[in-house]
Amino acid sequence: MMEKSFPVFEKYSYIPVIAGPTASGKSALALAICREADGELVCADSMQIYKGLDIGTAKDSKEEIGDIPHYLTDIVDPGTDFSVYDYVSTAIPVIRDILERGKLPVVCGGTGQYISSLLYGLDYGTGDEQAELEATKELEEEFSRTGIEPLYARLKEEDPEAAALIHPNNTRRVIRALAVHKALGITFSEKNRRSKTGGPVFPFKVFMIDWDREELYDRINRRVGIMVENGLVDEAKMLMSLNVDRSSTCWQAIGYKEMLNYLEGVETLEQACDRIRIGTRHYAKRQLTWLRSMGEDVTKIAPDDPEINSKLVLGLCR
Repeated sequence: MMEKSFPVFEKYSYIPVIAGPTASGKSALALAICREADGELVCADSMQIYKGLDIGTAKDSKEEIGDIPHYLTDIVDPGTDFSVYDYVSTAIPVIRDILERGKLPVVCGGTGQYISSLLYGLDYGTGDEQAELEATKELEEEFSRTGIEPLYARLKEEDPEAAALIHPNNTRRVIRALAVHKALGITFSEKNRRSKTGGPVFPFKVFMIDWDREELYDRINRRVGIMVENGLVDEAKMLMSLNVDRSSTCWQAIGYKEMLNYLEGVETLEQACDRIRIGTRHYAKRQLTWLRSMGEDVTKIAPDDPEINSKLVLGLCR
């Protein structure tokens, strides 16, 4: 059942969720909203949860954050598995605590599954966890023999809807989607649809900064150069020094796996940077696909000054 009995809901009817593709200015807008409404920021990014991965995941700097409380960043060590269920189980109590203190939670991030889980109150329990674990183990063994290509081809055939949202390099999610189908006899996409029946815990409203595609791609290209200048190579070296399994989620963050090729002498730095730019643009496209699939549940806003847009968002949340 949706909870609305908190002081903040005397002023606002919704909790704002600032979503969108990478490099779209989500953080700047979310921070502006927090300053305007005495809010506190709740991260919805599956890579910013990892400690020490700051530059490659574009975490806000201390100067940008100022005195605004941040939650769900730097909460697990690199190499630690952290599922969507883990995220929701952690985020809901945080949001409840913020509300009980009379503050406005402002959710910000580009991980579609995290956002959908909050917005729709998704329940990712399967009802047959043992069967899914066994299916996952079988698929992991198959992956070790054949690589990801045949598994991803199978996913495109069995569940093209999921395949359109999952990058072929994201081994864990490809295996996860196939394991659900194998264990339950329904596709991962269908399971997600059925999981919406419980409803959200709190009322959320999702906003997306709607950039022209070429302008967005230009922002992405410039951001990659800034990340390298700020120490992305050293951050990738740090991750290598931890001997984190190369199949772990944190290595899926765009920037680190490409820098790995550079550090191992497979590519030049410029070649690695070019692949980061291309990979980031493709990732942004998938993020947009996810958000557009949510239809009228997403409110588009123009890429105006964050201070202007913060007032617009708060007005629409009243």
